[in-house]
Amino acid sequence: MSTTNQDKCFLHNQKRNSFCHNDEVLVCLICQQSKEHKVHVCCPVEEAAEQKKTEISACLESLKKKLKVLMNTKEQWEEIKTYIQTQACETDTGIKEEFKKLHQFLKEEENTRLQALKQEEETKTQIMCKKLENIEEQINTLSSTISDIETALKAQDIQLLQDYKKTKKRLQCSIGEPEVIRDILINSAKHLGLLSFQIWKKMEDIVRCVPVVLDPNTAQFNLELSEELSCVQYSSKKLLPNNTERLINRVSVLGATGFTSGKHSWTVDVGQGKDWYIGVALDSIQRKNTIFLSPAEGFWVIGLSNGDSLWAQTTPRSKLPMKEKPNRITVELDYDRGKVIFINAADSTKIHTFKDKFTEKVFPYFSPGLCKDVQNASPLTICPQIIKVKVE
Repeated sequence: MSTTNQDKCFLHNQKRNSFCHNDEVLVCLICQQSKEHKVHVCCPVEEAAEQKKTEISACLESLKKKLKVLMNTKEQWEEIKTYIQTQACETDTGIKEEFKKLHQFLKEEENTRLQALKQEEETKTQIMCKKLENIEEQINTLSSTISDIETALKAQDIQLLQDYKKTKKRLQCSIGEPEVIRDILINSAKHLGLLSFQIWKKMEDIVRCVPVVLDPNTAQFNLELSEELSCVQYSSKKLLPNNTERLINRVSVLGATGFTSGKHSWTVDVGQGKDWYIGVALDSIQRKNTIFLSPAEGFWVIGLSNGDSLWAQTTPRSKLPMKEKPNRITVELDYDRGKVIFINAADSTKIHTFKDKFTEKVFPYFSPGLCKDVQNASPLTICPQIIKVKVE
């Protein structure tokens, strides 16, 4: 390689054949022996270039991994954006079906609710468009940086080392991990849950009211929910986004409303299912990873196993006495006193009582269990309350 002006030291007009690691600059032999660099760590250009290539390559791999995370997140967000529109369409249909059961004088109420749904769809779609726009910008920026650094790595040693500071600065990527998006899906529970009850003042003779509404945004992929979100059963797998709220570690779904105080109760018709679990769970439960149903994991539930044995999911689990399988079980939550009581609704006898201390929001929990024959899957149904002038 011929010596150019760039290769020579501006102070001593000598070839710069060493690299000072302390100052990260090229130096000549005289510079290396000078007071300024004498105590510094220096090495030949070829050796330094090889070291810096290794250093830059390691950082570059980190950037590439970050780009892969961004690309995967973008793909997931694209799916969520598409599903928001699909979900909005399905919710729209559900609302319309509900209103078909009512008389024409409720049309104004129907239009009001559809408008609210449309506004939520537009708002959340706009949010996702903005977030996708932002992540696209991050991807473009990171892709451009990676491309420039890869180009810099292909340069000759002298050029690479001259540009090292600038290249190193570009490696200091300020793009963080993609944010976790919560509550971005259509709030179907708000639009569909208790819809009839909310207009009960006008139609109290024909409405049904359940104390707990299921949240479809938490339902595992194999669960089918009824239109009024009061019944759940095992079904064929559905193409749903793996959003933050969704439970995928067990075939289960949460209630739409959580509790942080007071007394609450609901009765569940457990049907003829051979494996099911009902009770309450904390908002902070593991929703994606493998977990055990126990208070230590944030679950206070009982369940039927193999169709013949009833268990309280304690640690270890406790087998409960059972003369005959209960058909309807009432779950009573006393948040302030830390109690979850399970009662056989047929004769009001207590099945089991959990005692604990709650420090965060607690949600109703339902798991209808697996079923090989999907057509004969038995549902868990939240029983309607008796409606009078007010709900008791």
